[in-house]
Amino acid sequence: MITRDMIIADIIRKYPETLPVFKKHRLECYECQISDLETLEHGAEVHRVGIDGLLEELNRSIA
Repeated sequence: MITRDMIIADIIRKYPETLPVFKKHRLECYECQISDLETLEHGAEVHRVGIDGLLEELNRSIA
């Protein structure tokens, strides 16, 4: 299960099937060096993406 406090790069490494969800929301995190330090919640906030909806989609993609 993906949670809001997980590091973005860790999510992408563990669940590469989440990439289309990140791309859909224009979260180009897979190309960003900050993704090794940034939580999902912070990244969503910076890019003005609703964290609850994003979490739902990411978890659906790994189900």
